[in-house]
Amino acid sequence: MTFGTCESALHYYDVSLVDGFNVPVAMRPEGGAGCDMVSCAKDLNVFCPSNLVVKKDGKVVACKSACMAARSDRYCCTGEFANPKICKPSVFGHLFKAMCPRAYSYAFDDSSALKTCRASRYVITFCPPK
Repeated sequence: MTFGTCESALHYYDVSLVDGFNVPVAMRPEGGAGCDMVSCAKDLNVFCPSNLVVKKDGKVVACKSACMAARSDRYCCTGEFANPKICKPSVFGHLFKAMCPRAYSYAFDDSSALKTCRASRYVITFCPPK
């Protein structure tokens, strides 16, 4: 979340899967007109591809992003891929977007995931009801 400044009163906010996932979360603005909730209310750990799984004591506790797992410019949208015209969502980005359409699924997912609002408060809920 980025709060407004003297130059712009808008707040920018999102729920991001760009760096991975560990628990479902939702962010709901209150006291603002036309502000949308953002969330990833599904437990993506259950659907995490095996090459992205993070385990502790034999149990899946998180799902790495493709960027963290592969450490490549292609998946991280860095280097020669640091451009929204070149860097597109991977198969993993598409999978996560299908399950959590209100969350960032890759670095340049601004058009569908980044929200703006001028709310007086934001409620963040971990493990929200589905």
